[in-house]
Amino acid sequence: MDVNYAIPFMSKDWIVANTLSVLYIIIVMGIGKFLSKEKRVTFIKYFVYLFIIIYAIYHYLHVIGGTWSLDKRLPFHLCGFSSVISCFILFVKRKEFWFDFLFYAGVLGGLNALLTPLIDNYTGTNFFYVEYFYSHTSIIILPLYMYYYMGMKLSKFSWLKSFVALNVILVFLMPLDFLIDANYMYLKEPPAVNHPLVSGDWPYYLVNLEFVVLILLYFTYSLFKSPILSNKNTL
Repeated sequence: MDVNYAIPFMSKDWIVANTLSVLYIIIVMGIGKFLSKEKRVTFIKYFVYLFIIIYAIYHYLHVIGGTWSLDKRLPFHLCGFSSVISCFILFVKRKEFWFDFLFYAGVLGGLNALLTPLIDNYTGTNFFYVEYFYSHTSIIILPLYMYYYMGMKLSKFSWLKSFVALNVILVFLMPLDFLIDANYMYLKEPPAVNHPLVSGDWPYYLVNLEFVVLILLYFTYSLFKSPILSNKNTL
């Protein structure tokens, strides 16, 4: 079996998987809250080490199972970019350069993936089912952890810079999708799931998404800069 497996909104599987995902977020963020500054860094590094191992296993299993291919397994979805950045961001000097993009791509992309789960080209293996929710929840946790417990900040125009960066990526990714018959970032056709933010046929749904994404980016920036979700009282 190698299909696009969509989990219906508010189905039993959806409720169970997302409940566990929320618990995962609460546990990791709760642990970070009570650690010292030094131990917070050590803890999140082990978090990333585990993420790297699971990420490597994911690709290894697809390779040995004969389901790895250029048109399906490259990390060119929004959450794929977030996963790659998550693997190295803690170990580079210029974290700020990568953090802004990871924050928006990880939090918004991860939430979108959890709310409208679509396991692309699902092989039916239980590991890939669990990995989907583990990885998409992890890319939400890491930027939030860095924001609240490691002193990372969103730059003033981070929302706009991230929007520009996304569009630069699209310029290169769209022709690649058509060249190798892929659908990375759903630039060739809409995702195979009922999505409240995706409407219309190609290319009209892409135009609609441009406006939706820009609004979401600015809303997210404003929300996390507000007194409600600001990181000023957590460091």
